[in-house]
Amino acid sequence: MGELSEFQVGRRLFLKTYPWRRIDPVPWAPLRRPLAESKLALVSSAGFVVPDQEPFDESRRGGDPSFREIPSDADPSMLVDTHRSQMFDHGGMRRDPNLAFPLDRARELVASGRIGSLARRHLSFMGGITAPGRLIKHTAPAAARALVAGGVDVALLVPV
Repeated sequence: MGELSEFQVGRRLFLKTYPWRRIDPVPWAPLRRPLAESKLALVSSAGFVVPDQEPFDESRRGGDPSFREIPSDADPSMLVDTHRSQMFDHGGMRRDPNLAFPLDRARELVASGRIGSLARRHLSFMGGITAPGRLIKHTAPAAARALVAGGVDVALLVPV
């Protein structure tokens, strides 16, 4: 994680004055079954899409609150970075998408028996959403419904 002093003056001012949301208590649900019997889905804010999907709309004021479904059989090396933020170096996740969307690592955990199975589809969101109202009211509930409909027991959140 970078130091505030590493950012340009305008970005430092934005970060200092942004009305960060606090959620207390943090909602969570206990596991209903052991991980070795659970179905896992990845949920990342890396802004990745597969090549035939529409990229996230970086011109949308406050950020694009939509999500993209990434098939479980996708090749991570084919994921396309459409993250709008320039406040971090994208180089690492472009060279190895598993840094931000650890699909190969999840497959290894299934193969070793640590996780029961993978969901057929995983979710990719755009990070850096500065106006999260639409995300909270509409997109997050739709994403949760999609995960439940897919029989997902555990979601691994990968913030970028």
